[in-house]
Amino acid sequence: MMNEDNKKVPKRISQTILNSLKGGVVPRIGLPYITVGRKNEIEALLHDVDIIAEGGASFRFIVGRYGSGKSFLIQTIRNYVMDKGFIVADADLSPERRLQGTRGQGLATYRELIGNLSTKTKPEGGALTLVLDRWINSVQTQAVQETGLEPGNPMLTKAVDQRIYAVTSAVSELVHGFEFARLLSLYYHAYVDGEDEMKMKVRWFRGEYGTKREAKEALGVNIIITDDDWYEYLKLFAAFFRMAGYAGMMVMIDELVNLYKIPNAITRQYNYEKLLTMYNDTLQGKAKY
Repeated sequence: MMNEDNKKVPKRISQTILNSLKGGVVPRIGLPYITVGRKNEIEALLHDVDIIAEGGASFRFIVGRYGSGKSFLIQTIRNYVMDKGFIVADADLSPERRLQGTRGQGLATYRELIGNLSTKTKPEGGALTLVLDRWINSVQTQAVQETGLEPGNPMLTKAVDQRIYAVTSAVSELVHGFEFARLLSLYYHAYVDGEDEMKMKVRWFRGEYGTKREAKEALGVNIIITDDDWYEYLKLFAAFFRMAGYAGMMVMIDELVNLYKIPNAITRQYNYEKLLTMYNDTLQGKAKY
């Protein structure tokens, strides 16, 4: 039995829960206090969590009537996996955010997912810079221990670079992996050189460069994340996050009804095909973690 102390909900959390429920939305914190039922669904999703942590991938459609608790279930699992050391990316689809589009709607979904990256220590989103910096720090610390060189020594920078390429070699086997690894190296040099440079590199990871020319002028790289290949970068991030010490990556996309509502039949079909690509990738072992 729980004692009275364990039952008490912290005031900040209780207020958030009540405000969310009054407004008809799912609270992003405090869900364990109000979660009941859904045993089979939760068990199925927890089974997927184990598969992902072991290097596999999984894919689920959560289907139910309006108000049946789909978003609630997603948020419940979201909080659980963050506690287990996962990184979570979540987004709601809308007329402006799809899986594929002719006016950047697919890229808009990617930007939303990356903007909402969350970890246990940063559950409200915006965790990308934190994760990159934490990874750079750990690589740098290892290099200092192994070489005995001091931070600021050019030889240390070279040693860290070698480790970054060693670590990212697994990523470079994936589509666009070489470019991704190169940007990680550029980010490290920006980390050493100063904050403004770092912000420019983070913009690239967030998919905020509109043209190759813009990226070339700012970063010296001739590639950008686009509407057609953004999903490939999610797979790269999943592999990278694992190397950065996280258990895996959970991507959660809500409001899929927006795809069904696309008025143009050809555009709708392209979105369904993108969904099928993701489904096949995860179940055929082409995606990891």
